[in-house]
Amino acid sequence: MTLVEKAAQLYGVWVGASDEGAEVAPHQHDMEAPVDLADLLPDGLGQLTRPFGTVPVDPALGALSLMRTQERITAANRFGIPAVAHEECLAGFAAWGATAYPVPLSWGATFDPGLVREMATAIGRDMRAVGVHQGLAPVLDVVRDARWGRVEETIGEDPYLVGTIATAYVQGLESAGIVATLKHFAGYSASRAGRNLAPVGMGARELADVILPPFEMAIRESDVRSVMHAYTDTDGIPSAADDRLLTGLLRDTWGFTGTVVADYFGIAFLKTLHGVAGTFGEAAGAALAAGVDVELPTVKTFGSPLLDAVQQGLVSEELVDRAVRRVLLQKTRLGLLDPDWSPIPPVLRGADTTADTDALRGTVDLDPPANRELARRVAERAVVLLRNDGTLPLDARTPRRIALIGPNSAVPTAVLGCYSFPVHVGGQHPGTSPGIDLPTLHEALVAEFPSAEILVARGTGIDDAGTEGFTEALALARRADVVVAALGDRAGLFGRGTSGEGCDAGSLVLPGAQQQLLDALLDTGTPVVTTLLAGRPYALGRGADESAAILQAFFPGEAGTAAIASVLSGRTGPSGRLPVTVPRHPGAQPSTYLASRLGHTSEVSSIDPTPAFGFGHGLTYTTFDWTDLAVEDTEVPTDGEVRLALTVTNTGDRTGTELVQLYLHDPVASVVQPVQRLVGYVRVDLAPGEGKRIHAGVPTDLASFTGRTGTRTVEPGELELRLSASSTEPRLIAQVVLTGPVRHVDHHRRLHADFEIHPQACG
Repeated sequence: MTLVEKAAQLYGVWVGASDEGAEVAPHQHDMEAPVDLADLLPDGLGQLTRPFGTVPVDPALGALSLMRTQERITAANRFGIPAVAHEECLAGFAAWGATAYPVPLSWGATFDPGLVREMATAIGRDMRAVGVHQGLAPVLDVVRDARWGRVEETIGEDPYLVGTIATAYVQGLESAGIVATLKHFAGYSASRAGRNLAPVGMGARELADVILPPFEMAIRESDVRSVMHAYTDTDGIPSAADDRLLTGLLRDTWGFTGTVVADYFGIAFLKTLHGVAGTFGEAAGAALAAGVDVELPTVKTFGSPLLDAVQQGLVSEELVDRAVRRVLLQKTRLGLLDPDWSPIPPVLRGADTTADTDALRGTVDLDPPANRELARRVAERAVVLLRNDGTLPLDARTPRRIALIGPNSAVPTAVLGCYSFPVHVGGQHPGTSPGIDLPTLHEALVAEFPSAEILVARGTGIDDAGTEGFTEALALARRADVVVAALGDRAGLFGRGTSGEGCDAGSLVLPGAQQQLLDALLDTGTPVVTTLLAGRPYALGRGADESAAILQAFFPGEAGTAAIASVLSGRTGPSGRLPVTVPRHPGAQPSTYLASRLGHTSEVSSIDPTPAFGFGHGLTYTTFDWTDLAVEDTEVPTDGEVRLALTVTNTGDRTGTELVQLYLHDPVASVVQPVQRLVGYVRVDLAPGEGKRIHAGVPTDLASFTGRTGTRTVEPGELELRLSASSTEPRLIAQVVLTGPVRHVDHHRRLHADFEIHPQACG
C-alpha cells in the first residue's frame, strides 16, 4: 500500500453532517476539512461515521444506502477494502425507529449485569442486522462530581459497579458481532468543577484506584476490541497524546490488541484546545506516537497534514504502519477482507435492492415487541424508591383523585437521555416523528389507574423559572388525594438541555422553579410522591424529608413511564438502588461516597456533606432481616481469602429483592483510603417468609490499593468487611486480620468476590 492508501485507512468520513455544526457541537465546522468522496475513495476509507445516526432515515432505506456506499468504497479502491461503519449506542442503537433503552445511569441502578448483558446483545443484534460494525459505547467514566452534564451517560460513582455493569454490556455487544468501544480513556469525568472538557487535576492514586479499574476489568474480561481516548488533559498531558496511557498501560501492561479511536475531533484539539501541537501535522504525529489509530468522526489531521509531516520526515511512517496493521487486523476479524464478503446487510438479504426504494420503506423493525419488553424489564428494575411513609403502593383498584403536577407530566421525551435518537438528532428536525411510541407519564397513569381521576397541570417549566402556573397546580393538588410531582431534567446538547453533553450544572438545585413548586405542593398538605425523571441526582431541599414518597428514575427509556406507573401501583416491586449519591445540600461537592475521613462531616467545616440518600440506597415494599453472620477464619494471610456467610430473610408480606452490598473498610493504611469502598454485590429475590443463605469468598486482592511507591499492595492488619444495604446502612460487620508480609499485586490479581446463594429452611 502507498502512504496515501495507508493513511486513508486511519480516518472516518461523516457523510451528511452539517458544515455549520449547529446540530452537533460548537465549532464543529472548524474541525471539518472539506470532503469530496469521489476524490477520497480511490485511496480507500477507514470508517463511515453514523450512517443511521446523522439524520432521520427509515431503517431499511438506511441499510440500502449503507450497502450502496460500501459498494462504491470497495469498487473504488484497488484492494476492495470496505469501511467500518460505526454508530452511537449509549441508550440503544441511535437510529430512527430503534428501541430507546434506559440510559447507563439506569443500568447502574439495576445492579444487574446479566440483564444489562441481555440488553446489549439485543442492541448489537439490531446494529449488525443493518450493516453496522462498531458501537461507541459503553462509557466507563466514574462520576466524581454530579454537576457534570454527562452523568446520565455514566453507570455511577463507584468503580466496581461501573466495571461490572460496563463489562457485561461489552460482552453483550461483542457477542452480537459489534466492536464495543470503551470510553473515555481516561479521566474525563474528573474535570474540575464538573465542567465539560475542563482540565483534570487528580493525582496518580485517584487515577489508578478510581478511574482506571473499570477499564482494566472490561479489557480483562470482555475481549473488547476498541478504546476511545478522552478529551481531557490530566496534569497537563492530553489523553490523545499520552503514550504512557495509550501504549504503556493499555497495550504493554494490560495486553490490549484492538484499535484506539479518537473521540470526535480530539486529535485536532491537541492544536486548538490543548496547545501541545503547533500544526495539525504535529497533532497527528503526537496522536499516532501515543497510540491513537483512527481519527473520528471525519478527516482533519490524518489527511494531508499527516502526509505532509511524514514526507518532511517529521513523523515516522512506521507509526502509520503500526496503526494500519491494527485497523486491517480488525477488519479481517470482522470478515471485511474475506473473499466472499458481501455488502448486503442481513435485513436486505433476499430483498430486491434494485427496485423502487419505497417498496423497502417500513420493512425493517428496530423496535419489535421483544425489544420493548426488554426495555420495560430494565426500566422497572432501575426505578429507585428513595423514601416511603407508607403512601406507596397506590392500589390501582381504589377510586381516588391523583394530581399529576410538574413539567415532566405530559412530555413524551422526558424519559430520554441526550444520546437517544429523538433527542440527539430528532430535536434538530422539528416535525419528524420520534419513530417509537413514547407514552407520557400522564398516559401511563391513566392506563395503570383506570379507576382514578387524573388531574394534570404543568406548574412550571424545566428551567424557565416561570411560576405563573402555580395557582392552577396548587388548586388541583388541594383537591386531590395524592400528588405525583413529575420533576427533573430535559436532555439536550451543549446548553440546549439541563442534562447531557455540555449541559453542566452550577449546583444540584432542581432546575428552574421546580424546587419552589415542590415546596408549594408540600405546603398544601396533600401527600406528595416526588417522581424524578432526570439525568443526575438533585438535592431536594424539604422534599427529601417531607415527601410522602420519592421515586428516582434516571431517563428510563421508552418503557419508562409505564415502569414508574407499575411501581406506583405496586404491580412491580421496586428493586433499584442508587448508583450515585443524592446530596442533602446542593453545594456539598463532591457528593461521591468514595471519600476519606476528611471528606466526611467534621467539626472544622461549616459544610456538612452527609447525603440525603447514600450510594446503594433503595427501598422495597417489604422488609428483610440479615442474620447469622459466620466468618470461617478471622485471621487470613495477605494472599488468602476470607470466607463468610449470612442469612437474608424476607420478613414482609410481599415478594421483594434485597441487594447485599459488600464494602471494605481499611482502618489503617500507608496512604489515605476512602472510608469504605464497594468490592462486591449480589441480588437476592425472596418470597414472603423465605430466607436464603449467602456464602461469599472474598480474596484479599480486593484489599489492594496503590501505595506510596505507585505499586498496588495488600498490607497486613485489620480489615472490616461490611455487609450493607447501602453505603450508609451497614447490617453486619466481619472483622478480620490479614497476616504475613506486605504483598504486591498487578493486573493479574483477582477482581471479584465469589457469591453462592442457597435456600434456607424457614423457621
